[in-house]
Amino acid sequence: MTLTVLTLLYWVALFLVTLASLTCAAIAFKLHRKFYAVSALAGLAVALVLAAVPTVPAPSTFGIVLGMLALALAVIGGGPIAVLALDLATKNSVPPGQHGGIMVLNAGKLAPTMAGLSSSDTHEVLRGGLTIGILERLAVAGAILAGFPEAIAVVIAIKGVGRFTELAAAESRERFIIGTLSSLIWACACAALVPMALV
Repeated sequence: MTLTVLTLLYWVALFLVTLASLTCAAIAFKLHRKFYAVSALAGLAVALVLAAVPTVPAPSTFGIVLGMLALALAVIGGGPIAVLALDLATKNSVPPGQHGGIMVLNAGKLAPTMAGLSSSDTHEVLRGGLTIGILERLAVAGAILAGFPEAIAVVIAIKGVGRFTELAAAESRERFIIGTLSSLIWACACAALVPMALV
């Protein structure tokens, strides 16, 4: 079945917008700039609106290419989006650790703030969040694209059990919830592009 010109233009526009969002997400991931994270978010929103427009069925090749773009966008873009959400929620009030985690007070310390504390008064929690986030978004987006969204519950359970002992401090609980939810929402939204566009 041959594609009409309008249908072809639709798919080209959807690919270009998704690719632009992926490019902004990659720049935000590399340079840690909020502007590019917001641009990636805006690009995804436009792509979702385009994907919601009803159109005639396209060849499976279009779906495969869009699926690869959506998976890459989910994996790469979720990190900057999670950082953006954390920055907006916590206003950088929790000091970062040397290994990608955050510094929290040791049990029994009663200092009202983190300022002026020695290294023996604090310890680092939630280390490895970047790698865990990449794997989490890959699993979630992959599960949706494979037609098995029930696997998301397994991903959340594994992450929750793995981080359970680090969630004693309020700061770590707050960052865990905000980071996980923003990462999962981003991955689900990216993966939703494909079934929405192919319906």
